[in-house]
Amino acid sequence: MDKYYKVICNGKELEFKEGTTFKEISTFFEKDYPDKILGVKVNEDFLDLSNIITKDSEICFFTKRDEYGNKVYSKSARFILILAVKRVFGARAKVVIVHSQDKGIYFKVEGVRDDRDSSKRINTEFQKIVDEDYLFTHLTVSRLEAINFFNKKKMYDKANILKYISNTYINLYRIDNIYDYFYGKLAYSTSQITLFDVCKLDDGYILKLPTVYHPYKLSDEIKHNKLQDIFHDAVNFSNNIGIKNVSELNNRVSLGKVQDIILMSEAYYDRQLMNLADTIISKKCRLILLAGPSSSGKTTSAKKLSIFLKTRGYNTISISLDDYFTDLDKRHRLPDGSYDFESIKAVNTRLFEKQIKALLDGEEVNLPYYDFEKGVSGYRKEATKINKNDIIVVEGIHALNDSLVTNIDSKYKFRIYISPLSCINIDSHNPIHVSDIRKLRRIVRDFKTRGMGALETLNMWPDIQKGELENIYPYQSNVDAAINSSLLYEIGVLKTYAEPLLYSISEGDSEYSEALRLINFLNNFLPIPSDDIPNNSVLREFIGGSCFK
Repeated sequence: MDKYYKVICNGKELEFKEGTTFKEISTFFEKDYPDKILGVKVNEDFLDLSNIITKDSEICFFTKRDEYGNKVYSKSARFILILAVKRVFGARAKVVIVHSQDKGIYFKVEGVRDDRDSSKRINTEFQKIVDEDYLFTHLTVSRLEAINFFNKKKMYDKANILKYISNTYINLYRIDNIYDYFYGKLAYSTSQITLFDVCKLDDGYILKLPTVYHPYKLSDEIKHNKLQDIFHDAVNFSNNIGIKNVSELNNRVSLGKVQDIILMSEAYYDRQLMNLADTIISKKCRLILLAGPSSSGKTTSAKKLSIFLKTRGYNTISISLDDYFTDLDKRHRLPDGSYDFESIKAVNTRLFEKQIKALLDGEEVNLPYYDFEKGVSGYRKEATKINKNDIIVVEGIHALNDSLVTNIDSKYKFRIYISPLSCINIDSHNPIHVSDIRKLRRIVRDFKTRGMGALETLNMWPDIQKGELENIYPYQSNVDAAINSSLLYEIGVLKTYAEPLLYSISEGDSEYSEALRLINFLNNFLPIPSDDIPNNSVLREFIGGSCFK
């Protein structure tokens, strides 16, 4: 007798025969979704659409409009790209993902000579693979089998990273005759990856893909900018010290050579700030505006930049935009009744601009402060005044907003964007996403400073991202300089703090699947103790013990 299971999705309840795939089940719900279904969440667990139903389940599907679905889309596109490049250039061609950014994936092709028509040929072959509708076939193999396979294929970066994980079995994927290892699920078939474009950039290429925020169109133009510069500089740094990927980092850790990595990473970070201090002085700027997304290290970076300016004979004052928050009883509320802390409307911009102008004109002002516990602002008793060569350093998520200092002469202003951009990847096909670094930093800091659990932080993350999309990212290209606050060793340190917090999220909790994904991500890194991290490190802003209060 056939067995049937109940499926609840979007308020509908249907029954399906045991052995039915979630791809087949998705056809009954596809009208509820505005785009092609790429993945499924079953009782808080992410599964491939090729999986079969084995019990009564509550499910939801994902498209490229969702954060999870967009990750599936990106991974699947990367796999198609690898096959397309090999078809264009031959089996020796090797795709190396240099980094991932919001508008696409920057990659290089090693082992071959390209030409000005290469991007066109890759696009043509990519489209053929999409049209041929290959299945992304999921295979479970032993870790040792996978290591032997990748060694035979001379894919040593993948073989080596597998040495540092404890899983008995791992998941490989295949399209056509190509096998690869990705960290997470892929789409059902290549025909689901319809929106893409490969174009030349510098000495590599950009694979343009849709984002969660713009799921139906690609960026009109991707050009070289300040973020591209600091990516390349960071990659050169990691190459120079012989650490190109996570397995090479793990090897150094396993040999007890962590202290050198910490010292070199800190020196590299400090060098960025020292160079910025020299640039600011040479341009005779007096108002430094520093912004970046959540957990980018704005506070430490602003204070260290101030110190480097002082060592060159320039007095500075540091101002946080958080101190210009309006009182809660005057604050706009969100639809759910909570107070809005992300919008520029939460900041008393009129007072800020008035006081900055007064300071630059040599006047005394009483700077404000904000009491987060009481939700009210006040003024400091001591008046502040600066000399004509002194420099004001302002940090906050809205510091780059064009409406913040409209009446200040542009010759005084120097805009800086900061973000932790990892200079190494897990392997040549799997980049480390900026959002994962920031998310881990935020989880650790929220627990230490606010007593919040990982579940609370992960629940807040969509609102944090929404605020960044509206208030930070639109201004990131129009800056004078950028800072990469990522430290080569930091994920190994964050692992020791974040992993126990992530394990506190139970099956059935809303963010269980995301916690599991982050735990699996951290499994690629050997733990690194925090003993040798200096107290002025940007990482101390999140793990505690910072000398900057």
